[in-house]
Amino acid sequence: MPNLHSEPAPVSEAVTRDIKVEVMSRHSPENARQGEWLFQYTVRITNQGLDTVQLISRHWIITDALEHVEEVQGPGVIGEQPVLAPGESFQYSSWCPLKTPTGMMHGTYQMVRKGGIQFDIEIAPFALRARYTVH
Repeated sequence: MPNLHSEPAPVSEAVTRDIKVEVMSRHSPENARQGEWLFQYTVRITNQGLDTVQLISRHWIITDALEHVEEVQGPGVIGEQPVLAPGESFQYSSWCPLKTPTGMMHGTYQMVRKGGIQFDIEIAPFALRARYTVH
């Protein structure tokens, strides 16, 4: 069990059922509105298995520095439900606004294999951290 008080890095990697999820985040001050911090994150999902899989939905858990938790669920990612043959990758970028200069995200993607077999894959925790923030 991970220590919830340890500081995650702005990058993460997890492999679940031969599906690798890599994430990198960065603060994006140029696009933020007053009173919020905006973070961009880029995800790469790679099928390291032998079966074709499809990402059908996502479940994000976002926690800010005040330990306010928000959950985001929905179909696909960025309007897509990518199909990944063995060895293929899908990469996308998205945004997360916070009311604090630090936070973290983690979650799961719901996938489906041949025959309609559904399973979840892990998105390991990664930090959302504005530059020049004292911890």
